[in-house]
Amino acid sequence: MKLTFKILSLILIFPLFLAAQVFEVNPPDFIKTISFRGNTQVSKLPILNLGDPLFLEFDALNGEEADFYYIIEHYNFDWTPSQLVKMEYLSGFDNQRIRDYENSFNTFQIFSHYTLRIPNQQTRGLLKSGNYLISIYNDDQELMFSRKFMVVEELVAVGVDIKRSRDVKFIDEKQSVDIIINTNSINLNNPQNTIKTLLVQNNNLNTAIDYLKPQFILGNELVYRYVEKSTFWGGNEYFFFENKDVRASNVSVQFTDLRDLYHSFLFVNGARADRPYTYNPDINGNFLINALDVDDLRLEADYTVVHFGLQYPKFTDGSNIYVYGNFNNFGLEPMNKMIFNAAEGIYESQFKLKQGFYNYKYVVVDKSGELNEGHISGNFWQTENNYKVLVYYRDLGARYDRLIGFGEANSINISN
Repeated sequence: MKLTFKILSLILIFPLFLAAQVFEVNPPDFIKTISFRGNTQVSKLPILNLGDPLFLEFDALNGEEADFYYIIEHYNFDWTPSQLVKMEYLSGFDNQRIRDYENSFNTFQIFSHYTLRIPNQQTRGLLKSGNYLISIYNDDQELMFSRKFMVVEELVAVGVDIKRSRDVKFIDEKQSVDIIINTNSINLNNPQNTIKTLLVQNNNLNTAIDYLKPQFILGNELVYRYVEKSTFWGGNEYFFFENKDVRASNVSVQFTDLRDLYHSFLFVNGARADRPYTYNPDINGNFLINALDVDDLRLEADYTVVHFGLQYPKFTDGSNIYVYGNFNNFGLEPMNKMIFNAAEGIYESQFKLKQGFYNYKYVVVDKSGELNEGHISGNFWQTENNYKVLVYYRDLGARYDRLIGFGEANSINISN
């Protein structure tokens, strides 16, 4: 009887494990500069049209010419595994070795540069729209890192408009995203329950807003005009630096020093939350690899140790400060955590980055783990931000969430 009860318990619990939500895994310290993109030069959240190629590039700094393998999996809107089997969403095979790699040339830091293109001879393409996760493993089948990406089949038109917050308490600090989905001639059954939307600010999935339902259905239009639910903190323009010339100071670089590698010391930054907003063009947290006098940026752009400094009083409540940006997928890790230097009275951090142009900001994480992006930089309604809206649809009885629409807007044209 007890054995039967245990078996029944396992049967009931097992689906819960299958339905676990998946999260991205950031790489170990010897893997850098993960550039996961579609057909753009700048690394950003990959949202591909069905049939478009996908490119994943990264550097391994261990100098071993190691073998890496990739696995691709399909997921539902909420990042739980979909019911599709692999042959339904993948043409060809995954769990293949990444064969395209080259070694660095004329650099102080030795590394191997890996490039994965899909489709290729083994993986001929993706067959379904929706959410995907690509995972990279080493020879010992240890997970090195994983990245999310989306594939869209554009069946509906998505209009996106950026407004100042309708909540007067936050009218100077927040931005609101209004959406109109035009279903064209498609008949969407019960859109209140079958349509799901995802709102993403500056390609950062960590702060995305999901599960918004249409407030109004007017003919073939679904209308979203929320007061609070579709608002984001405005934030501030990112700090940036450029070290395309490692032998000389450049944009925001105070001085350089050659040790085992070149070290780039940035000017010390200060808090901006209590200062007026100042427009300063950025690339919304992104990065772009760039170097002078080289023929191949992938192999000849070198790595430097970048030193960050922030003049800010020491926290005594258990809060921590991190350097934040797409250079590590907006991760909060020991690498980019800042340490208070009591002698200098500033927070400091240093880590390796490949030569280029980088955006970054300083964010605070309190002792409970809650992220506050605007504590140091401030939040302003005027800030230029990029917004993406993804529209998912699961018809009645369907086995997976299709990604049927994509819209994009910029707050540079924000209105009341």
